[in-house]
Amino acid sequence: MHNRFRTICFSCLLLMMPLCVSSQTLTGKVTSEGAPVVGATVMTKALNKGTASDADGNYRLQLPVGTHQITISAVGYATRTETVTLRENEEKVLNIELRSKPVEFGEVVVVVGARATSRTVTDSPLPIDVISAQELSYTGQNSFDKILQYRVPSFNVSQTPVNDATALLDPWEIRNMGVSRTLILINGKRKNLSALVYTQTSPSRGETGVDISAIPLDAIKRVEILRDGASAQYGSDAIAGVVNVILKDNTEEGYVSINSGVTNEGDGARLGISLNNGSSIFDNKGFANYTVELSKVNEARRSGIVDADGEFADFGDPARGYNLNYIRNFLASDKYAGNRNSSPATSAAKFLLNTGVNVSEHTELYANVAYVYKKVNSYANYRVPYWRTYTDFPYLAKFFANGDSASYKGYVPTFDGDLIDYNATFGFRTKKNEWNFDASFTLGFNSQDYAVLNSHNRSGFKDTTGTNIYRENSPINFKPGGTKFSHQVWNLDIARALTDKLSIGFGSEFRSETFEIVTGDKASWDGIGADSFAGNRPENSGVFNRYNFGGYVDVGYDVTSNFLLSVTLRNEHYSDFGNAFVYKVSSRYKTLDDRITLRGSYSTGFKAPTLHQIYTQRVQYSFVPGAGIQSIGLINNVSPQARVLGVQPLKPEESKNLTLGIGARPMENVNITFDYYDIFISNRIIISNRVPFGTGGEVEFFTNSIDTKTTGVDIVVDYEHIPFGSGNLGFSAAGNLNLKNERDGAIPKVRGTNVIDATQEALFFTSRPKQKFVVGATYETGKVQLFLNGTYFGTTEFRQSGLSSDLKTVFEPKVVTDIGVTYALASKVTIAANINNVFDVTPKWKFEALNAAGTAILNDPAQTKGQSNLVTFNGRYSMMTYDGFHFSQLGRIYNVTLTYGF
Repeated sequence: MHNRFRTICFSCLLLMMPLCVSSQTLTGKVTSEGAPVVGATVMTKALNKGTASDADGNYRLQLPVGTHQITISAVGYATRTETVTLRENEEKVLNIELRSKPVEFGEVVVVVGARATSRTVTDSPLPIDVISAQELSYTGQNSFDKILQYRVPSFNVSQTPVNDATALLDPWEIRNMGVSRTLILINGKRKNLSALVYTQTSPSRGETGVDISAIPLDAIKRVEILRDGASAQYGSDAIAGVVNVILKDNTEEGYVSINSGVTNEGDGARLGISLNNGSSIFDNKGFANYTVELSKVNEARRSGIVDADGEFADFGDPARGYNLNYIRNFLASDKYAGNRNSSPATSAAKFLLNTGVNVSEHTELYANVAYVYKKVNSYANYRVPYWRTYTDFPYLAKFFANGDSASYKGYVPTFDGDLIDYNATFGFRTKKNEWNFDASFTLGFNSQDYAVLNSHNRSGFKDTTGTNIYRENSPINFKPGGTKFSHQVWNLDIARALTDKLSIGFGSEFRSETFEIVTGDKASWDGIGADSFAGNRPENSGVFNRYNFGGYVDVGYDVTSNFLLSVTLRNEHYSDFGNAFVYKVSSRYKTLDDRITLRGSYSTGFKAPTLHQIYTQRVQYSFVPGAGIQSIGLINNVSPQARVLGVQPLKPEESKNLTLGIGARPMENVNITFDYYDIFISNRIIISNRVPFGTGGEVEFFTNSIDTKTTGVDIVVDYEHIPFGSGNLGFSAAGNLNLKNERDGAIPKVRGTNVIDATQEALFFTSRPKQKFVVGATYETGKVQLFLNGTYFGTTEFRQSGLSSDLKTVFEPKVVTDIGVTYALASKVTIAANINNVFDVTPKWKFEALNAAGTAILNDPAQTKGQSNLVTFNGRYSMMTYDGFHFSQLGRIYNVTLTYGF
């Protein structure tokens, strides 16, 4: 529904301009079985112009003199096309009755995937999923990323056991390709990256993505997911695919909803309120739709029982009194050792406006603006008294035990994060002499500011009088700084259907990006810095910028009504690394009265190194098996240290994508698609292993080091709108099978050390489910809607740091079941209840032997226990291990939503 991206004014000043346009008017009412159809699209595809029916089913559309093909469609109804002739100064009425047989999403016109002309899902030569707002609501999940995890098999989200900055946004990815290789669009325009680069030992390590959880759910009209490489169409990052979020543009049917939820453990309580509303502006020539969402989620803790023997092995010191009995006595009073392995407490406020206005027969202004604030409170590992000891640091009793050394029981540093994310697009579309023009300006910004509380700087620096600067004189609260990222994007897109067979599109993009590392207060970074999270040092901070300019040409040729060929070429120049040229060839062939569709594409692509990857340099606190938490240095790619090590400047990743698919519609309400993908990436950017540097030191760095090969298949089956009793049933099944995800070629070495090890290879290639299936059913009758969904998470494998090379950690396949019911209490009031994870399924893992030596370990309970302590920090993270897991550890969650329409 390309027409629904209607225009938005550049500013309030533009909104005040008089809009006096002479035109012919087509009016009417859209109904089904006598009832009005709200939000139906009424458009002429030839002019790329349309409108939507209001709460009474009425619509009004201004058109030039002439004969027009008017297409009327609505999600849930069959599409109709009528021919209308308008004369000078004529107002014509066209009333439409839509059949109750619902429309398949294959008939929806999508924006993503083609630049020359918009096509329906069925006509596209590329695999595209379309998910409606209603389908998004079925899951009962409360953030966009978690919804996609339980609706799209190839989409995965990972939560890490120790959050730090990751608490602000969880890493997600498509097709096991990492968060940085999927492009996010809002109404077809590029969304800004976050300011965070993931440096913890977890999936998506070393990458930067978009904070899609910041998008308010009630602002979303539908989601288009292109499951194919698309660098030729959109530029960097679109190696795995593209997610295009289409915003609501309706002017009627506003509502306010209140939602609440809690886990079956009684924690993680959630309370949220959301408002979505719209109105017509300028005598129905424009629209404004806005969403406000406020929410608060409490901490949900899932700490593991700590093992005394493991603690003694890591921290015991009998000579100073910290013997095994001391540790056992401490754990007897708190078996969790004070640890708070949890889903963090989060508060968020989100606002989004989507608006537009027609200023002439063929010209429209459009804009959308979004602002998000998020506050997160999380916890570092608890510093037990035999780890941060009173013997070593006598002042800790003053800080954390009111001066009483006998009652000193350790302390837990907290990590607070403040995130701001905003984006805005302003543009206009016009048509002249059959040419379609779209010019826009987009800006985006993301900042993350951190605070560490309840900690200290234990550095032994002294002033000129011999007094400790820190230690007993250290502050306990710190501001370690943060990061910021912004971009400005100018786009010009031009397209025309030259004939009924040949269409062409071309355009250009200029993008400027800025990344800033904000210096922390001195106490947070001086010496050792704040315990748990050291601040950004001045020499590691700064403001970094680059720009790129690119252009593309896209040609689509319908050889016959069934056979389509499409070619796209793109070249981009980056100010820091130079040119990138990519292309794409795709085709589609329909046969048997459009019931069978064959499609395929081959493309090259690229992912530019982000400014974060080039310039990030810091000290990171990380868990080292057998040694607790240690600080590790990360040097940036342009540093003198990197050159001493022989590390080359970062260059773009390059990809080759092959996709082959078949779609079948054996019956009107049955759709089946099968798509095979093969993705080869060279020069993949990673964070290296720890490499020796200097005297006894170790450092990590970003580098282009490995080539990877990923193949798999996506399967989708939909069987919808089946009459059953007094209502309609719908069934859906979708699956992603990861056939191959592996390194291609040898591992480079730096100073005799492999750049990656088994731990990182597992994070890259096996830490996501090998298979994932989503099976769902819906039933609608009268005032009731029922929903049932089952998600199968296949096997995942990890090779945690410190784990014997003879073993691997395997997370077992699990099925998570969700149910939901919606009931209309009154004409404007509905209540929805969801139970996520009905059977309270949680991640389960086990060790598997890789050889005879591994079998020997597993046959020895003492050795097995020792290995378990290594990967769970002595049991603290017993449910998911330290490197992450494949679905939520929270178990069953109850949600209730009350909605009032107006």
